[in-house]
Amino acid sequence: MKTLGVYTKDFSLYHDIIKGLRKRNAAYVSLASPENLPRRIGVILTSQKEYHRISLSKKVAADAYDSIDYAIDLAMQKLTGKELYSKISIGIDPGDRPGIAVVCDDILLQKLQVDSPEKVVGVVKRFLQCYPSKETYIRIGHGSVINRNRIINSLIPLETPIEIVDETKTTPVQQKRRCIRDSEAAAAIALLSGGRVQSTLPIETSRGAIKNIQRWSRQLSEGRFTISEETAHRVLKGELSLLEALEQEKKPA
Repeated sequence: MKTLGVYTKDFSLYHDIIKGLRKRNAAYVSLASPENLPRRIGVILTSQKEYHRISLSKKVAADAYDSIDYAIDLAMQKLTGKELYSKISIGIDPGDRPGIAVVCDDILLQKLQVDSPEKVVGVVKRFLQCYPSKETYIRIGHGSVINRNRIINSLIPLETPIEIVDETKTTPVQQKRRCIRDSEAAAAIALLSGGRVQSTLPIETSRGAIKNIQRWSRQLSEGRFTISEETAHRVLKGELSLLEALEQEKKPA
């Protein structure tokens, strides 16, 4: 089976690539030279400066894109050798730190967790660009209603079918770490069908939800301050991320 190769003399870029690959538990080989490549190397991640030194036809200049993650996605897509999938399902486990997974022709290609509901749309856009398909669906679990609706509303402009599915039996065993559980739940959600979203959904914020956001703000600021109810309401509505809210209301120690 072919694997990814990494070749660059740019230490900072090399570090970023390796960090991104390890985060995904992706197999790779560090290359000392772009010549006499091992046969198992299918795609090489490199820099724009060194790109033309590599004779292998499948290669990706990692610093030519907006993020290392996007470059790694492209490299892994090239590694599959598939130019067009029949069907892609992007599964989302909603929550404060949503899990996301992409399943292409019934094969799980990637699963991850992001820091906030606002980060979901960027990852979904990346998947849509990297994995071309005849049919594409976005599927999101029915729970965590406020976060779910915030995510859905951010995805509607992508003009890709969105389905809300019953996620009742998708959460794996509790012994696993939260980030692993959420990404695995997203992979299970991707394989389910559900009701089609027809329009933007309402965001109803309760008193309890506002208090919860304020509690998280205290935790993140290590007890130094609590954001206001008005700002917490804006966070729930998706107008601000919690980190942006903290920066906005930060007070001197």
